[in-house]
Amino acid sequence: MIDLALYQPDIAQNTGTLLRLGACLGVMVHIIHPTGFQFSPRSIRRGALDYLEHALFTEHDSYAHFDAWRRSAGRRLALLTTKASGSAYATSYRPDDILLLGRESAGVPDSVADDADLKVRIPMRQDMRSLNVAVAGSLVLGEALRQTNGFAALS
Repeated sequence: MIDLALYQPDIAQNTGTLLRLGACLGVMVHIIHPTGFQFSPRSIRRGALDYLEHALFTEHDSYAHFDAWRRSAGRRLALLTTKASGSAYATSYRPDDILLLGRESAGVPDSVADDADLKVRIPMRQDMRSLNVAVAGSLVLGEALRQTNGFAALS
């Protein structure tokens, strides 16, 4: 099944919201440290509400640790970035993909972007800068799950 990965998230509410999304859809969420806040149930409660106990998530102490894990697992990394030329809706997703979301304040460094097997963007008006990371993750995750029949097990 498709996974979500959050690269050094800055905002606890967005992280909580994405963990809630993962809980509702049965999607694993990878938290790549360090975070811009103290990662704890208390700090993410506002976004996660009471869904945290249902969330499937794992923490990686660094990007290097996460990247070594995903390479050994043979997982494709798909980076959501405003710098990509390819549309998230003109892309073919695979069930083993991991959708990587960058930091709210800075995205991901070039070295991390270079590791991505696929880079996609959400088409939007040219005079707009970007979407909220939780909204962007939700949009692309929905498309990836649709393409890979990821909603079939959900009622």
